[in-house]
Parts: sequence; C-alpha cells; structure tokens
Amino acid sequence: MVAPAVPEIIEDDDIGLAVDARTESLAGLRELGPPDLVHLVKQGVKATSKQTGIYHHVTGIDASSSASLAAYINTLTYNPADKSNKVVSGLYCCYNAFSHLDMRVEVKIPGGVESYCVDERGDRRVATANLWLETFLCGVLRAYFYADDGSGDTIKKIIGVRRFNPITSTETEHRFLEAAEKLFFSGRQLGSDPEIQIPNVTSNHLTAGLLKYLKTTGRYTSGINLFEKLRTKDVEVSALLAKILLEGDEEVQAVRMLYESLQDVPMDYSLLDAQAEFCLSKGENELALECAKRAVTAAPSEFSTWARLCEVYVSLEHFGLALLTLNSCPMFSYQDKDSPRMPEPSRVLLPVMQESVLDEIDEGQPRAGEGYDQVHVSLRKLQAATYQGTFLKAYSLLTDIAARIGWDALLKTRSQVFVMEEEYRAERHASLTPKMPSSRNASTTGLAGTPNGGEPYGQADDNSASDDEDEKTLAESSHQGGLNGDRIQQNSEMSANESMEKPLPTIKAEEVKSGSDDPDSTNEDQGQFQNKRLCERWLDNLFMVLYEDLRIYTIWRTEMSQYRQQQMQYKKSAAEWEILGDLAERLHHNNEALEAYQQCLNIRFSPKAMKGLLKMYESKNDTRNTLACLIRLITWQYRWYSEFSPELLHSMRKLVEEEGALKIRSIIQSTTLPQHVMDLTHEYAQVLLAFKSTGTDG
Repeated sequence: MVAPAVPEIIEDDDIGLAVDARTESLAGLRELGPPDLVHLVKQGVKATSKQTGIYHHVTGIDASSSASLAAYINTLTYNPADKSNKVVSGLYCCYNAFSHLDMRVEVKIPGGVESYCVDERGDRRVATANLWLETFLCGVLRAYFYADDGSGDTIKKIIGVRRFNPITSTETEHRFLEAAEKLFFSGRQLGSDPEIQIPNVTSNHLTAGLLKYLKTTGRYTSGINLFEKLRTKDVEVSALLAKILLEGDEEVQAVRMLYESLQDVPMDYSLLDAQAEFCLSKGENELALECAKRAVTAAPSEFSTWARLCEVYVSLEHFGLALLTLNSCPMFSYQDKDSPRMPEPSRVLLPVMQESVLDEIDEGQPRAGEGYDQVHVSLRKLQAATYQGTFLKAYSLLTDIAARIGWDALLKTRSQVFVMEEEYRAERHASLTPKMPSSRNASTTGLAGTPNGGEPYGQADDNSASDDEDEKTLAESSHQGGLNGDRIQQNSEMSANESMEKPLPTIKAEEVKSGSDDPDSTNEDQGQFQNKRLCERWLDNLFMVLYEDLRIYTIWRTEMSQYRQQQMQYKKSAAEWEILGDLAERLHHNNEALEAYQQCLNIRFSPKAMKGLLKMYESKNDTRNTLACLIRLITWQYRWYSEFSPELLHSMRKLVEEEGALKIRSIIQSTTLPQHVMDLTHEYAQVLLAFKSTGTDG
C-alpha cells in the first residue's frame, strides 16, 4: 500500500528526552501499552557536530523480530525533503504487554543492530524468541485498538502517529492466528474492554482483537478453525465460536453447538448471553428473556448481562422492568487506553503527502493562528457527548426507551418504579405528624382548605395567575425591542421549557437510611413503597443529562421551523452543526442528524460529520453515497498518516460483497475526483483481493 508521510516531532536541545519519558512511564502502563515509539538522531551533512532528535509513533509494524523493526528504521533514513541532514542512529520501542517489557532495537548507521528489552525499573534484559512472539501479538492487537474508526477522534488524541495495516496477506494472518493460539489462555493478562469488570478466558483484549479482525476481514473460516481447536481445551471458548459461526451465516451449526456446550456448563454467562443475543436478533424475545435472566444469575457482577436483560425488556415493551434492570447495572469507572506522555517538543513538522491532497478537504479549514469555531455555551455543556464505557451503553439504553415511548411517558414510568423525593417526604411527614382530633369547627375547616395556611380562599390562585401574566408581559415587552433572530431564539427556548417537564428528583438512599431510625416511619415507608426501588444516583443523573439533550434538541428544531416560516437563513458554525448532528444521532433522530451533518459539510470538511453520513447511507443501502463518503474518509485518514481503519475496511468489504469488486471499482473511477485520491481507495480493495473476500472473484 502507499506509505503515508512521516511526521517529525523535534527535540533540538535534549536529545533522547522522549525515550526517557517512555521508560519512566512503563511502571504505570495497565493494558496493551502505548503505540510504538521511533526515535531518530540526525546530524548535518556538513556541520557534523550539530545533532537533532526527532521521533514519531507508529502502529501495525511487524514486531516478530529485531530484523523487521530495524528494516522499518532503514525506510526512514532517506528523506528527499531534507537533504542537508542524515540519520546516524535510530531506536524502535515496542511494548510487550504480556511480560510488561519494552522491546527495543537500536540501529547505528553505518553499523550494527542491537536488540534488548527494558523492564519497569529501567533495567536491561535479554530479548528471547518467546518475548518476540508476545511482542508480535501485542503489536497486531494495538494496531486494531489504536486504529481510528473514521471519525477522526482517535487521530486527534495523539499527535504524529503512523497507522499501518498489520495483516495484509494470508501468510501474516497464519502467523497471527498461530501466535494467538499459543498465547490464548494468557489473554486475560492484557486486560479487557471497560464494560468487563474481570477479564476471563473469553472476555479480554486478545479475544476482542481476534473477533474484530475476523469481522473486519470476513476471514470466518480461519476463525472457526482456531476456536474449534481451542474449544477442545476449554468448553467456554464455545461462546466465541458461536459468535463467529453466526457472523459467517452458519446459524444452525451455531445453535446446535451452543445447546451442546450448555449441557456441559449450564451456567456459563458468555454462552447464555450469546443465546440471548441470537434470540433477540430473531425476534424471539420471550426465549431471549429466559436466557438473559439466567445469564444475570450466572454473572450478577458483570455489566454486559444486565445490559442484555434491559435490551430484552425494551424489546418486550416492559419499560418499567427495563428501568429497574438498568438501575441494577454495575457501573465501572472508565479507563482510557494507554497513551504516550511525551515532553513538550521544540517543533512539530506535519508534512502532507501529495497523494492525499484534495481541495474539498482543504477548503474552509482554519489556518495556523486562526481561532476555532464559536460554539454556543449550551452546546459545549452537553455531558452525554463525553460518556464512555458502561455509562455510554447505559445512556444509549435510556435514549432508546425515550425514543420509543416519549419523554412524558418515560417520566411517568420512572415515578411508578422509583421512590420520588416529594412523595417520600410527604409520606414520612404524614407518619411523623400526630393525628388531628376528629371534631370539626369553622376555624379548622377553613384553614385546612387554605392553600398557603392562612389566606382566604382563591387569593393564592389569583396571585399565582397574576404572576404568570406579569411574566408573560415582561417576556413580550423584552422581545419587542429585539431582532427577529433573538426573538425566535427566546421564543423557542420558552416553548421548549414549557413543552418538556423537568425530571423531579428521586430520594437518595442515604436519606432513607438516615431517616429509618424511627420504627413507625420505617413500617409506614415499607408499606407505602414496597413495590418501588431507590434510584441510583448515576441513573438519576442520566435522566437530567437526557433532559438537557432533549431540551437543546427541541430548541434547535423549533428555531429551524420558525426561521423557515419567516424565510430567514438559520446560521450555525461548522462545529455547532457537528455537535447538533451528534446530538440527534444520540437521540435516534437519524433524518435530523443527516441534515445537520450535511450542513456542517457545506461549510467545511469534517471527518466526524462524514462518518455520520456514512452510517446513515449504510443503513439505507445507498451504495453510491456510501462509497462517496468512504473515498473522502480514506483520503483524510491518509492525510493524517493512517493507511488503516478497521471500520472503513469493513465498510468496503460489505460493499464488495453486495455489489462485486468490478462494480465498486467502476463507481470509484466514474467520480470526478483526482486519480491519486481514487488510487488510495483502490488500496483498500487490494487488501480484500489478497484475502480473496466474497465479491472479488473475477
């Protein structure tokens, strides 16, 4: 494939500071480790006393031996854009997450190659063949985990990372699967996704990477062969085998194998969850319910089992039970991937390769020194956009319920299943207040009917009505002096606030515990609320976050409608349109998300907006528009040193499977884009051809 350009992060004074920082960070690495570090030392061709250190990060390089890493350094020794300097030495650092060692290869030019490894204390050790096997496997897994999904979010996190496809041939695939087989039962040492509390044989970074690779490339037969061999050693591997069989359209074999495996381990939650997922996909919700319940019983401390049960209840339209189940989910704090912590560089050079130049991407981008887009403060404060891990999944489930039944029905369901603060205090007050005498007189009767304790009948209602009228009058008078746009915005905010009821708070568990000292009140509370539960604080917060999302969404749509009625142009910055598209997508309003993303792209190119369009077009089976999005995203990725994105490769594979490689190539060639841009997309198709994917025949 076409190699992306080489970014240069420059150390003018303290050469090797980046390597020292990496060595110091080794003790704090938790999982797969950061991307590989490549550090070069340059000196002037004429002024040999002047040396400069430069470095960049990289993923996807073959780390099976010191020779392969040294070969990568050799590819960097010649830079046609810099003929006044030459590379005199290079160091490649690649983290081995199994043994917690940093494998290093040092190249002297001209000279020899030295390989060794550094432990967490910074001491050198001998690099053995087994350590290189572990390093090779870690390198492939990191290439998949640190790859960008097409939206650009991962690329923007770490500056100057070259991303390569680690497996481009069946020979490399064979070595990868062979290494995975040898180290499979050590996979739990690598950690797991944030939704998994305790890594196990079937839930860890190694198994997740295997599944992602097989799904990306469609090499299901290779995966089936691997898991069949591993299943003979541990029956729990059957859950992984079932997933691959289902992905490869071998449903009958998968169901039979799940049934047989559950005879041996009837309470394996991975197998039960796989059964529940399959039944749910087939619309057999009642069968899925029984499987999901047993999975929760088998693994009550895992988030995934509770989340699956919640999905089933949502499909069955048992929304009260879905909320109760969501409330029971164990939530884990999110831990981000290991990322490099580098010192402040002297300079940064980010060259652009000529093959990735496309005017459509360049036009409208802010230049150096220019400020970022202005974003309204209400859009910057949307907390849901920052969710990760279990909180992201839980919020997705909550928005799914809201999209099905509406906000008002969701609040009503919430008040039916959770103890609300207002009713708890009213009940507690009633239980603690001495009973009034049964005799009646004019004084007590009058006071009992008075809303504010001592005011005559009707006075409080009249005052509240007049207050509302005063507020309306003030609002109208303030609007009269404003511009049309300001008036529309204020009106839309008022209408949004009026149309949406703000969620009332639920009672805190600690308040119930602190108020349970009185035995009488405890009995009263239990009698009144025996069918209700206390809402967890995190779920209560999700309701407030959802309310804010829906409020901003309602304001936006109301403003749009009013501007159109008055035939006025509705203006937002590109960043604001991108946020609004993300907001609409979160709330399952796909058409509105599509509209916002298109408005963003009309102003300037945005990978996140383009990725949003790609998802929408894929769901509609729109081949031409899907391919148009893919071409631009692949080009943007190359521009920022990434030749590999698993999600984009998977999208390309699905298109080739459905339409055939010849038709896809013809559609690409029929566009008016420059040939070098189309060639980049053809490179992705070449990978599929090397794997003989479906649709590449002939």
